[in-house]
Amino acid sequence: MANDGVMELATENIRGKNRKIVFPEGNDSRVLRAAIRHQNDGLIVPILLGDKEEIQKVADEEGVKLGDIQIINPRESELLDELVDKYVELRKGKNTREDGEYILKKDNNYFGTMLVQTGKADGMVSGASNPTGDTVRPALQLIKTRKGVNRVSGVMIMLGPNGEKLLFADTAINITLQSNELAEVAVEAAKTAEEFGIDPIVAMLSFSTKGSAKHELARKVEEATKLAKEMDPNLKVDGEMQFDAAISPQVARKKIPNSDVAGKAKVFIFPDLQAANIGYKIGQRLGGYEALGPILQGLNKPVNDLSRGCNEEDVYKLTILTANQVRD
Repeated sequence: MANDGVMELATENIRGKNRKIVFPEGNDSRVLRAAIRHQNDGLIVPILLGDKEEIQKVADEEGVKLGDIQIINPRESELLDELVDKYVELRKGKNTREDGEYILKKDNNYFGTMLVQTGKADGMVSGASNPTGDTVRPALQLIKTRKGVNRVSGVMIMLGPNGEKLLFADTAINITLQSNELAEVAVEAAKTAEEFGIDPIVAMLSFSTKGSAKHELARKVEEATKLAKEMDPNLKVDGEMQFDAAISPQVARKKIPNSDVAGKAKVFIFPDLQAANIGYKIGQRLGGYEALGPILQGLNKPVNDLSRGCNEEDVYKLTILTANQVRD
């Protein structure tokens, strides 16, 4: 792609920090190849979960060498007892120790999440072979959201063919959101944008621009805009507005001339998951944009979810973005 500024910034931010990223799907060929690339590049320290013989078989089939990459089999790990004890403590009576041992042996996502929660890994990348819920559920139960954040949401970083750097939210998690929830997504998305060198200028999207259409869905976005300003008085945010008014200076001058966001927005908050998911895929497939993510925001520690249609390069890049989310 013409624009990899986001990746370059994230790469420089993590260089030399040896951040450990765990991959629960160690026997997925795309994940394995990306992890081995990272092992060889020395940018992050990968940890693969799975049966070593199975992983070796995949490596042989792919014609790659495992070298000294770390592989942990949750069923046989010397860490199991310690992680089970901590798991039971975190679940606060919802699971017995027997339950915990069964879950951590059976589900690599839970084992990987516990590695992150206990500081034995800095972040986790999963989802190449499993649905989003399988990645997110353990994170919500065990890592939980940061103080002051009520829900996790997902963003896509959109890199355009002419150097554009944009961020779309919520593209991954919440099917519908109330005004206060939409406002929180906007505030968190602005913080995520800053982490990756994207200007946090936030447009709250709708089919209406400043009351041009009268409908409760447009009013919800209008109310969300007011609440976002209350949550963060320094946030540069405006809405409700249509996408053309948000991104085009020419359209903005006609539709919403007094806005300091319209025509300049870099962060786009969609009114629901349907719109966001469709929107980023239109940009990707018709607009020539590269879509990085989804990146989950709002968690205490970084856990990110791959698309099941991902390729090796997607895994490699999301790993760098995950490492960049780690708070020292």
